[in-house]
This record gives sequence, structure tokens and C-alpha cells, in this order.
Amino acid sequence: MTRSNVSPLPLDGQPDLAALKARQQGAWSAGDYSVVGTTLQIVGEDLCEALDIRPGQKVLDVAAGNGNVSLAAARRWCNVVSTDYVPALLERGRERAAAERLSMAFQEADAEALPFGDGSFDVVVSTFGVMFAPDHDKAAAEMIRVCRSGGKIALANWTPEGFIGQLFKTIGKHLPPPAGAKSPALWGTRARIAEMFGAQASAIDVEARNFIFRYRSSAHWLDVFKTWYGPVLKAFTALDPAAQAKLADDLTALAEKFNRSGDTTMIVPSEYLEIVVTRR
Repeated sequence: MTRSNVSPLPLDGQPDLAALKARQQGAWSAGDYSVVGTTLQIVGEDLCEALDIRPGQKVLDVAAGNGNVSLAAARRWCNVVSTDYVPALLERGRERAAAERLSMAFQEADAEALPFGDGSFDVVVSTFGVMFAPDHDKAAAEMIRVCRSGGKIALANWTPEGFIGQLFKTIGKHLPPPAGAKSPALWGTRARIAEMFGAQASAIDVEARNFIFRYRSSAHWLDVFKTWYGPVLKAFTALDPAAQAKLADDLTALAEKFNRSGDTTMIVPSEYLEIVVTRR
């Protein structure tokens, strides 16, 4: 997700997805996403309820981060495998699971090349994770492949119009993404979900929801994100001091635009799509 040091396009005009993945992995490894991720726990709980998840089901969490959906499913007595390509985030998930005495497995894995057999899982989930895979179609195909027939794939994806979608759009104005790279926010559109999953789905249920970011102030939110949230941290470190100040101003203005607190705190709804795909 870091937008700096962009390599030229290959001769075929396509973005270098391997290089983009390496940049993204570096971005998510920077800071400590778990500081922000743990605030999103309610999304994992809500997604498990939308799934009507059942005890004993085999659940795979793709690009799990610090394990919000993994933990929610384990609390419901499922057999969970939590995966990510950032080992430090898996370790945060392990710490949380140990603290709650939850039994679950953790495995380093690339969302675009999942190391599991066809139809291995009853449920495949991802909250604000798989949407950042550079090759959208490949990541979606992998989720479909490892989900059994009749199983379910559940996603929580930020929309382009929502606060986090606009956050990445704002960063892109300061550090343009590689030419030809697809926006992660496309995963937060009904049309793109239908394109990627429709042919292998017997049903796709989509509901627009909001996660509420709650911080002491817009300044507090920005300080947390540019310290711990890798993509924002990397954006700031790629800019000179003057450009950093402009980015900070734009991000603060964005936060205030969405802020509905009416006081000095920051209460910002961020729209996402809650998606449940039933596999053919």
C-alpha cells in the first residue's frame, strides 16, 4: 500500500504485482497494525453473526492481521486457522488467543497462494485484509478454491466513499499509486464482488454497515495512525517535511469532514460492506 518509489510498468503495460506486494508487505509490517486492529473487533463479531456460524465448523481467516474474526469464530467453538503474510501480526493474534485460552492455529500464508487443499474449509473470512492483495482476482479465486461447496465466504471491505476509502484516496493525491494498480476499495463495491465471486456463488448477500472510529480528537487519531498504521506511517516517511505537513493538513480536514461528535472528540463513521457469499 505504500505509494513511494514506484517502479516503471513492465513492457506489457501491466503493473509489477510482485513488486507491489513486496511494498505492501513492508507497509503492513511497519508500525504495529494491532494497535488499530484491536479497535475493530466488533466487526469480526458482527461478521460471525451475519454468517450464522456454527460450532465445529472449519474456518479460515485470510489476511487476518491480529485476528479479529479468528478470535470471534474461536469464541463460537469453531476450528480456526488464522493466516497472514506478516509474522508479527500473527504473533499478536497468538497473544490474544492465549490470553483468552482460545484454541486455534496460526500459519503464515499469502492470500494469493493459500497453502490448503480444495474445499478444505466450511467458512473463509477476511476483514479489511484480503482487499489489499495486489491481484484481486487471484485472491478471490483462492478463497473460492479452499471453500467447500455449500460453504460460505464472508468479507468486510471498506467502501470507496467511506472514511477509510477516502483516506487512501487522499494519500494517493500526495503519493500516486503505481499506474495500472487496482484500488483496494473496489472490494467495497457490489459490482466488483459480483465479478469476482458471482460465477461460483449460489447467493451473495451484501449489507452496508458503519464502523465508528472513536478517538480523543482528530489530532489524536492522526498521531495513532501515522505511528502505528503502516500505510499511513509509510506515506509520511516517504515525504519531505513540507509535504508531510500538507498531508497532515489534508488528513485532519478529512477527519473533521466526517466527524459527527459535536465536541472536541472524534466520532467518525466509516462505511464498509458486509458480504456473505454462499459457494456453489
